[in-house]
Amino acid sequence: MKIIFLGWFLVTYLLATGSVVVASEEAEPGAMQGIPPTRETQATMKNYREHPFSQWTFRNAGGPLNVVMIPREGAIRELPGPTQPELAEYSVSDVAGKTMGFQALFAANHADGVVVVRGDELLYEHYFHQFNAHAQHIWFSMSKSLASSALGLLVAEGKVDLLASPVKYIPELKGSGFERVTVQHVLDMASSVDFHETYTNVDSDFAIHYAPALNLGWLEGAADVQPEDAQIYGVHDFLGKFIKPDLKRQPGDNFDYNSSNADVVGWIIARVSGQPFQDFIQQNIWSKLGAEHDAYIAVDRAYMPAVTGGMNSTTRDAARFGMMIRDRGKYNGEQIIPQAWVDANVVITDRLRSNMKANTKYSDDPWRAYHNMWWVLDETIGEYCAVGIHGQVIYINRKADTVMAWFSSQPGASAARDPNFQSKLKAARILAAHLAEQ
Repeated sequence: MKIIFLGWFLVTYLLATGSVVVASEEAEPGAMQGIPPTRETQATMKNYREHPFSQWTFRNAGGPLNVVMIPREGAIRELPGPTQPELAEYSVSDVAGKTMGFQALFAANHADGVVVVRGDELLYEHYFHQFNAHAQHIWFSMSKSLASSALGLLVAEGKVDLLASPVKYIPELKGSGFERVTVQHVLDMASSVDFHETYTNVDSDFAIHYAPALNLGWLEGAADVQPEDAQIYGVHDFLGKFIKPDLKRQPGDNFDYNSSNADVVGWIIARVSGQPFQDFIQQNIWSKLGAEHDAYIAVDRAYMPAVTGGMNSTTRDAARFGMMIRDRGKYNGEQIIPQAWVDANVVITDRLRSNMKANTKYSDDPWRAYHNMWWVLDETIGEYCAVGIHGQVIYINRKADTVMAWFSSQPGASAARDPNFQSKLKAARILAAHLAEQ
């Protein structure tokens, strides 16, 4: 079968030169032009991650993908502002050292929207090429940090043991690569399974089996597969029936980023709580954030939530989630996520540091560690991020009392060595250092 994979995992545009790609603030011609759109501008499941179609599909993910709702509740957490719109001109530099204003840098690196909050005050926000404050955008792997936060509730209640095997909670994983690991290994991407994340190899197991089961990647004919005709239908089938241990490695001895780990976390949450994942998130987190809008999450081929990368929200609501995490799990007098669990995000061991350092893929990036499905920049000041492919970030800096959230439609998927990603992150860190001094 000829495999065409332009969904969840194919990088359709490679940054061969390593230089920053300049993007206009206006929508590029070619995506959903006309009513109805012309054939050549039609966004589809096949091209939804291909630039410039992604400028439309990433903020309308319910078009190419199947989704379920996560409704908001209660009073909205007001964000007065923007009170410092002049931050648009604050001088920052990109990864190549070129100096420009903060807004210009984000425009030049395929940003869709960016929000800057200090304390409870919205300092600055801006939206690019027809994105806006009331439109949801796909989080991709920022979703993993949400799942990890939710798991902390069950850990605090004594319902999940971090040192136990996932098999204790999911018997279907017996005999899989996840049997010999602990839940903590899964959270730290240290499970040493014989399955590798690749965004470019269209002949990989990743592209042929995982992405279509997850329903975030396109494979010819995959959407028409019926459950009675497939051993691997949804992502849970893939976890239990396909993934094996890599016997050349031991769990805990490496950092090997693999999205299937987050699917295991989501399965544990649903199985232990007795609730669908989206309902657990809605009841315990989203309904308590003071969110302004409903969220939604993409589902796999079996219509189970794509925990690893399916969350969608507005930019401000992503920032509200980050603010709760910055404030050690608390909002409006209520401890939403246990404080000890949130604090653990930046408790970094020598093993975690060495595992990150040993992963050459990230040698050009500023990360010190990966822990509990968060990317840690500087644990001493509480600086860390949730990160998703194509440039989605929730940036937290406790010392600066600052949260920034930005969405992007970068042509390249992986954040590693991507100048569009690196430039925005560098600019955010420069601005946060400035805000910490004010």
